[in-house]
Amino acid sequence: MTRIAFRQARPADLPAIIALLANDVLGQQREDASSPPNPRYVDAFTAILADPNQLQVVATLDDEVIGVLQLTFIPGLARLGAWRGQIEAVRIAEAHRSSGVGQQMFEWAIAQCRAKGCQLVQLTTDKARPDAHRFYERLGFVGSHIGYKLTL
Repeated sequence: MTRIAFRQARPADLPAIIALLANDVLGQQREDASSPPNPRYVDAFTAILADPNQLQVVATLDDEVIGVLQLTFIPGLARLGAWRGQIEAVRIAEAHRSSGVGQQMFEWAIAQCRAKGCQLVQLTTDKARPDAHRFYERLGFVGSHIGYKLTL
């Protein structure tokens, strides 16, 4: 299994992150990988960096960004005031898919959630991603809820 490093993303990583988000069938329809980055990405990245309950994480191999996810720590009153870890926008570079990088990235993210005191880790995934569903189930995630979204 490839040994990779995980760290909070830096502004210089933004083009690589956007490229990973755009490099799949769904991402091609909804992301903008042009250069320089769309200002909306820059604004969102700035907001993420400023929020102590947000982590924009990159996985690197020899200083190359090969994976990305966003980890959000959510305080709540439900479940006796439990904190939740929310994992979103997960992507692995095409050349590294099915190599164990995604599993390492999730193990790292789950460890961060435990360290923060989270009682559960949750994620959403598009219904059109059956490979991702199988991956998440292999990691122990259970499709226990139905999620809804309203595009504004």
